Order: sequence, then C-alpha cells, then structure tokens
Amino acid sequence: ASVGYGYLYKVRGAPPFLSRISVPMRVASFFSYSLGLGLASQTFPKLQIPVVRTNSSQNPDDKLSGSVLEVAEAHGARTYDASSKSSSWKVRCPFDFTDNHLQQHQNSNNKDPTPRGVERITRHPGLWSFGLVCLGAAMTTPSIPQAAWLSMPTIVALVGGAHTDSRYRRGLGGYLSREEDSRSSNVPFVAMLSQGAPVVSFSALFDESKSLNFAAAVGTAAFMVIRKLPR
Repeated sequence: ASVGYGYLYKVRGAPPFLSRISVPMRVASFFSYSLGLGLASQTFPKLQIPVVRTNSSQNPDDKLSGSVLEVAEAHGARTYDASSKSSSWKVRCPFDFTDNHLQQHQNSNNKDPTPRGVERITRHPGLWSFGLVCLGAAMTTPSIPQAAWLSMPTIVALVGGAHTDSRYRRGLGGYLSREEDSRSSNVPFVAMLSQGAPVVSFSALFDESKSLNFAAAVGTAAFMVIRKLPR
C-alpha cells in the first residue's frame, strides 16, 4: 500500500521532465515492451485462428439404398465411382487448450539439460517479463522520477535472478546443474548469443514458442508506444 501511495501521490508526473522523448528511445521502448509481453504471452493457452476451412469426403452413393441405386443404374443414370469432396468453414475456440508439443518434447528429452521454450531466453521469464514491460514504460515517460521508479523492476530482475541462481548453485531452495548453467542465462539472450550456433538456438526457440501469442504481444507493444506519441 505504501508503494502504491508513493507512486500515485509523490512520483507519478513529478518534475523534472525531459524536454522530449527521442525516436531511438521509442524504438527501444517498443522492443522492451515486445520482449516483456512476449515472455508473458507464452504462459497463456496457445492462440489459434477461430475459423478454419475443413475438407470432407462423401460418396453420394452412400445416401442411396441398394434398390434405388439398382433402378438408377438400369435407367442409365450416372453414378459416382469416386468420393466427392466438399469444404466448409468451421468455428473453433480461439484458444488451443490441447496444445502440449513443448511438454512432449521435454518428455522425450528428459536427460537433455538444454532449456526449452522461453527458458532458452532467460532462466527467470517471470521476473524479466515484468521488468521489461516496466522498462518499456519508463523509456516513454517524460517525468524523470517516474521513469526511475518504473525502471526498478528491471533491476530487481537482474539482481534477484542472479541471487536465485547463486542459491540454486549451492543447492539452497533449488538446484542448478553446471550443464543447465552453461546453456542458459539470467540476462535475456546472453546464453543464446554466446553459444556456438545462435541460429540453431533461435530456430529451436521459434519452433517451441506460441507464435500467435507472441504476435499478439508485439501488436500490443506497438499500440502502447503509438498511443504515447505526441498529438
């Protein structure tokens, strides 16, 4: 409660102010928002297009009884030897609650210490998701005290993630093996870029991610930046 009171009545909109928000800062804000919201989006059920076109095969002869079919053939009526195909639009749930491809991949590689999904980006996606969203907001905030306040969760993610890793390496509250430690990182993308084949890592990340969820996150990030543009 005290933190909320301090922000609402002491920090938000407090001077001094920046004269203007530069274009590079807005671009950096967009990428920070995109990554933060993208990490958060992977925790939700997989999005899917709510309408799909389906093809069905049907033999018209199946609708005719044997006697009717014999009469039709006797009078020279044309019958179908092959199945006829028809297509239709089908409405489905926009969330795919049955998606478990990442879990199946993990189960088939239980002995492989390579991280999967968003853990390829960072070992602490929850901390960094919140921190990067707040950092994106700070980059487009003209109030310097408010921007500094909004940047604090990023520092918490950096320091808190490192502290958690340190405890886990010593077996306190969890366990972080040397193999997992070398193949993942606290700071986003550090492990992926420092390994010998970053293209392979990014390709695997794309295959393991919920692409429509991330696209929705990027669209939301663009909206949040655009709405703060000067009128």
